Amino acid sequence: MHNISIALMLASLFFSGTTIAASEDYPARAVRVVVPYPPGGGGDFVARVLCKALSDKLGQQFFVDNRAGANGNVGSEIVAKATPNGYTLLVAANTTVTINPSLYRQMPIDMLRDIAPVSIIASQPNVLLVHSSLPAKSARELVAIAQSRPGALDYASAGTGSSSHIAAELFRMVTKINITHVPYKGNGPALADLLGGQIPMMFNNLAPSVSQVKAGRLRALAVTGEKRSSAAPEVPTMAESGYPGALFVLWVGMLAPAGTPADIVARINAEIVAVAKLPEVRERLASEGTEAYTTSPSQMGEILHAETEKWAKVVKAANITPQ
Repeated sequence: MHNISIALMLASLFFSGTTIAASEDYPARAVRVVVPYPPGGGGDFVARVLCKALSDKLGQQFFVDNRAGANGNVGSEIVAKATPNGYTLLVAANTTVTINPSLYRQMPIDMLRDIAPVSIIASQPNVLLVHSSLPAKSARELVAIAQSRPGALDYASAGTGSSSHIAAELFRMVTKINITHVPYKGNGPALADLLGGQIPMMFNNLAPSVSQVKAGRLRALAVTGEKRSSAAPEVPTMAESGYPGALFVLWVGMLAPAGTPADIVARINAEIVAVAKLPEVRERLASEGTEAYTTSPSQMGEILHAETEKWAKVVKAANITPQ
């Protein structure tokens, strides 16, 4: 019995030692970072900035593998089913991880069970935009116009269940206005019709909107973040406009397959936190209206649970039909 106890103790020390060594040696080879969207979007941009910084710092390549489909579900499933060893990771937006479970009747994975949080990487607010032909100069004035003409104002979105749709529905619920959803196939066509005056308003990602606002083609009434954006400091927040309940922050984060050793997750988290502090990384992100923002794995986990619950209520209240 005594010999068995010693053997178990030695085995425990051996495996503990190999775990520590695995963490210290990580990464020993290239790391695949799955981005569940096409190249060129906001999530892809953040992933590429992060991967370059991690590659430079750690001496191993972190490479982006774009696996688009089903609003991010395809790429997420690939990572969830990958070997949980730290060499296949996911960079996805909160819309994919926390809203999709309410938008799809049949999810290929359980987002809270099958992929593990590592860290949020960066955040960006949406912005409420109106065409210059609409006389509203503030969110309050827009609400007053909508109240005086129930159902008459249309708003564009990138599609049913997109971040632009969810942000608008949250705003509609908070302000109790009656506006009509017009879904498009992507932000590009929606923004084109907004610029052309075919539709009067929409919520959009901040980055592609700033140049249009500065050129005077569109008017920005409010950003949906917790604070004003350095990319558009003159635009007030929803809270400053009187609608704190319309807070909607788009963030991009890194996740790993569930079961990835905690020490590997902690190592990746520490490296993300370190590179996110680099001036060149912060400046590159800021150039697209995005702000570096990191968390611990447990903090990200709490945010995932809270947002999943919040958006489930919004989807249900807005009567958005699951796909």
